[in-house]
Amino acid sequence: METITWHEFEKVELRAGTILEVVDFPEARKPAYKIKVDFGSLGIKWSSAQITRHYTKEELPGRQVIGVINFKAKQIANFMSEFLVTGFADENGDIVLAAIDKPVPNGSKLI
Repeated sequence: METITWHEFEKVELRAGTILEVVDFPEARKPAYKIKVDFGSLGIKWSSAQITRHYTKEELPGRQVIGVINFKAKQIANFMSEFLVTGFADENGDIVLAAIDKPVPNGSKLI
């Protein structure tokens, strides 16, 4: 494992946001949703999220997630993903979202 400095870690913008909307993404190569997330003063952003195995579209709105918001936008099929939603792979490689234990203001930085 490569080590990094505190200064390098601070460059990664890991921010809290609340899911506003979830829609199917049938054009994606792997099963995914398009999720719309409110990052407070940092804006509302969309991402592709391969989280269909553990989550339904109906249960996600209102849930807070942790996103990396300072990556360059990435085109996935016909869609521009504006941030990376974070999670962990389970024993089958399916993604479980990284969780926020208690509500925090949208846009809060992970420290």
